[in-house]
Amino acid sequence: MKIDLQIISSGYDRKTCWVHARPAVIPGNPFKAIVTAQKLRLTGDDVFREICEFRSDDGGMTWGDPVSHATTLGRKQHADGSEEAICDFTPMWHAPSGRLLGTGLNALYKEDTQLPYPDCRSTAYSVYDQDTRTWAQWQRLAHASGAAHFIEGAGCTQRVDLPNGDILLPTYIREKRDPARPHETLHKSTVMRCRFDGEVLTYLEHGTELSLPGGRGLVEPSLISFNGRYFLTLRNNERGYVAISGDGLAFDEPRPWTFDDGEDLGNYNTQQHWVNCGGKLYLVYTRRGANNDHIMRHRAPLFIAEVDTEKLNVIRSTEQILVPERGARLCNFGVAKISENETWVSVAEWMQTKLPNPFDSTICEGYGSDNSVYVAKIRTEAGGK
Repeated sequence: MKIDLQIISSGYDRKTCWVHARPAVIPGNPFKAIVTAQKLRLTGDDVFREICEFRSDDGGMTWGDPVSHATTLGRKQHADGSEEAICDFTPMWHAPSGRLLGTGLNALYKEDTQLPYPDCRSTAYSVYDQDTRTWAQWQRLAHASGAAHFIEGAGCTQRVDLPNGDILLPTYIREKRDPARPHETLHKSTVMRCRFDGEVLTYLEHGTELSLPGGRGLVEPSLISFNGRYFLTLRNNERGYVAISGDGLAFDEPRPWTFDDGEDLGNYNTQQHWVNCGGKLYLVYTRRGANNDHIMRHRAPLFIAEVDTEKLNVIRSTEQILVPERGARLCNFGVAKISENETWVSVAEWMQTKLPNPFDSTICEGYGSDNSVYVAKIRTEAGGK
């Protein structure tokens, strides 16, 4: 494996910073590439601005300045003074329709503060127009996972497109709270099968609802198809989990991620994603135990390692750093498959830090970070050699 690390943007104003950097590719010769990202207000908790994009028209060799899509991917104003935004956005090429489809979830704000788990939370999506280089007005996915669920959203997830055009879209849901147990959360992860006609995304069904007792449950699932099976990686407060399926809908019981020597992987309370490159399956993740106690939830550096798909563990000897740690967390990243032997991972240095001064970005700067936006280009030889 060869990793070429490219910085497509650096520097920030200490008021906002780029987050949620995720790549996508539009086929062609040369292919075109975009990295979507949005600004985060540093003095707040998940206060996101509109989605923007960095674009390359020469196969990722050079990148233009960020372009704002505030009109269609910005906040919607409501009569009561609240604002609704799309966030946790992941773009991916949908080959059967020849369109670029981005999915995420919506968030509700009042006086520029995000309201926790509003009734309106659901999957949100938008479609890209290649000719005009604009995104359609974002909208919610209707009838997503059933009226019994309080929230549902495919935020920060990795999907699989089927040959017939249907989409297996991982999402997470939570049922209404029991008044007798108001502090108990009941998050579950599942995979929805959706239909996409090039403009409208339609919910068809969903599969096994996976959860764990206590804590947050399971959220931010990511899916990949590999050698005839489907693999789902899941976020939990205490550790990362993995489950497998034969059809992408019905999954077995989640099991915690470990190294091949049986030791816990060390990933917790953050997402992981998949890379299928050179005929091998890899996991991209963050973890404890990397001289990174100064990083919030140990969310840097970004690691990549091969997965033993039979034993469902991470092969420790293959682990290497994909993006280095420079004092800022590296999380909420994205993956784009370029070819059978090339995959990109993009991520931005998130310039918030640990308590007691989480909004003091100069602490991150002290280790060398400057809100760089990275594209890590992973290349292998044919056959994974």
